[in-house]
Amino acid sequence: MSTTESAVVRDTSILTSVDPATGETVATHPIADEQAVRAAVAKARTAAATWGELSFDQRKKHLLRWASRITAKADEFCDLIYRENGKPRDDAFLELMLALEHISWSAKNAEKVLKSKRVSPGALMSNFAAHLDYRPLGVVGIIGPWNYPVYTPNGSIAYALAAGNTVVFKPSEYSTTIGNYLAALFAEANPELPDGVFITVNGYGATGAALVHAGVDKIAFTGSTATGKKIMAAAAADLTPVLLECGGKDAVIVAADADIAAAADSVAYGATMNSGQTCAGVERVYVDKSISDEFVAEVKRILSNVRPGSDAGASYGPMTMPSQIEIVRKHIEDALKDGGTAVLGGPESVHPPYIDPVVLVDVDEKSTAVAEETFGPTVTIRTVSGIDEAVRLANDSNYGLGSAVWSRKHGLEIARRLRVGATSVNSVLGFAAISALPFGGVGDSGIGRIHGAPGLLEFSRAHSIAVQRFTIPGMALLSYKRTASTMKLLHRVIPMIHGRHK
Repeated sequence: MSTTESAVVRDTSILTSVDPATGETVATHPIADEQAVRAAVAKARTAAATWGELSFDQRKKHLLRWASRITAKADEFCDLIYRENGKPRDDAFLELMLALEHISWSAKNAEKVLKSKRVSPGALMSNFAAHLDYRPLGVVGIIGPWNYPVYTPNGSIAYALAAGNTVVFKPSEYSTTIGNYLAALFAEANPELPDGVFITVNGYGATGAALVHAGVDKIAFTGSTATGKKIMAAAAADLTPVLLECGGKDAVIVAADADIAAAADSVAYGATMNSGQTCAGVERVYVDKSISDEFVAEVKRILSNVRPGSDAGASYGPMTMPSQIEIVRKHIEDALKDGGTAVLGGPESVHPPYIDPVVLVDVDEKSTAVAEETFGPTVTIRTVSGIDEAVRLANDSNYGLGSAVWSRKHGLEIARRLRVGATSVNSVLGFAAISALPFGGVGDSGIGRIHGAPGLLEFSRAHSIAVQRFTIPGMALLSYKRTASTMKLLHRVIPMIHGRHK
């Protein structure tokens, strides 16, 4: 997800949140300096002693109370998301719905994934009992994005909390009020918990940088690849582990046997929803030549009736981050300069703070419009000679986050050939709504996974325990009492166990 930092800060102590459609002030927040960030982490560290010692059932109770509180305040929350983020209220409600699903899944499945397990000690250590425990890391620092200001950071927040960690959350400067509201609802739902289980620190890049160095036990970041690399480098100084979700340039493959109307509808939505500001949204499409003309025509027809705005009839809202608008404009211009054709829209589609849908066909693969994350309501469509070419072009990217495949008969087979973290077959973004499926990417899309069992394991540390239950005479392998006859026996036995495989 593109998260270019704002270059202008009028007051170094106050962050002013604005409505991206009107520029009107939504709220103001004190900026947390390095000292304030360290104080927040210290508070979370104290709270961790209580939260981390609760049983899975007790933590589940608190998390589900939080989900109930969010549900009760959904209309008010959606209105806030509409004002500070710009997306339509219906889209805001869908975001809350998905966040609630993940809170519920992490709360209800944490014990199953993280409870102590007995594992086999193996033949040579048969006198031992082997236990695998998972323990909370402690305090997790989370730096969130602005495009899905509840759903995306919640993939770290809810799972970190369910695993027994406390959380210090720095929301994006473009969605600070939303992030604070999310944390406030947790506190309202659980007044008996100590302050510090889930708290926020507000500010710009400097606040995020301070959080990285504030002694947290892990950093989870969602944002641009460039910023993710800086965070990883900074965290390395203290050997602080990181989880990075750094966006993508997601491809869709439309095979010759695809349902053309359904695929076009899916692509049109995936490319423009949330103003195209979706890390796993549709940016590139590779369609078989036998259906290309019909497919392009259908995408154009659908998007001709889609428009941005802030009124009730708008399909999507304004661009949330003003600096991203010029990046989108440049990518459109580059696509046309590099030989592409705009079958819908063009540079004139950019009229801040809104951008109309833009459909570009047969753009050079080296163009920025194809190679770099655009993060706007545009899509490139390229005609290919078959699945092999489509897979090759889809995989020829530094990114590898999400993807989609449309095929009546071969969808799963094609999906398994893609170098990505997730794929939806005959849909877009289906994986993001299934709580049991992990989400994350490869390459410039980042490292680590949120959601599902891997998401819980990301915020836990494994503790291996070997308990010797009894001694075996003459088999003291881990002792100077080991005898020559024991070693002679082992030299005979080991080839029988491991040396017979051809």
